[in-house]
Amino acid sequence: MVVQLQHIRLYYEKTGEGAPLLLLHGNGETHEIFTEAVDKLKEHFTVYALDSRCHGKSEDTGSLSYEEMTQDAADFIGALGLERPMVCGFSDGGIVGIMLALKYPGRISKLVSCGANLDPSGLRAKYRVLFRLYYLLHRDPKIKMMLTQPHIPPESLSKLHLPILVLAGEKDMIRPSHTRLIARQIPGSTLRILPGETHSSYVEHSQKIAGEILPFLKG
Repeated sequence: MVVQLQHIRLYYEKTGEGAPLLLLHGNGETHEIFTEAVDKLKEHFTVYALDSRCHGKSEDTGSLSYEEMTQDAADFIGALGLERPMVCGFSDGGIVGIMLALKYPGRISKLVSCGANLDPSGLRAKYRVLFRLYYLLHRDPKIKMMLTQPHIPPESLSKLHLPILVLAGEKDMIRPSHTRLIARQIPGSTLRILPGETHSSYVEHSQKIAGEILPFLKG
């Protein structure tokens, strides 16, 4: 399905019944990474799996930033008339989820942020080196965004007053101390570091993420 917003055309898939749940994928991916998880989640929620701008079947605007993707998500919620949806975002989507909750208090009811970082220093050093080399070779604007954004002040997270689950893999490309910082700054948040999991192993084309988030979303 396609929705035309004021400045962009976004593609999404809708399935299931119940309270609305918006899924936001990571950098260089599409809504399809959640296909297996949606098979479980649709039994409990109306699931909206969105392709971010410049990804998948959504419009390639040539302009890409976390601020723009956050505005896109807010506009999407408004255009479809979703009443305080829950949001689960992975990687870039987790960043957008945090920024959405900060910029639009009360717009969403619960947030699951998986493998998110507040700034580029949150990435482990070896991944920053790899991404820099990749960008030098390919000049991919999506990689440039990861190397230069976001810039979320840790102290701003104290303004968040909604149920938030912070997830990361034990072997995540996000520094464990950074993930713990995020959870520590959010009042009343729940932190889970998943043993043996990488940045994406429990999310991409996996039902594991559904099992991890269902108790929180239904609670």
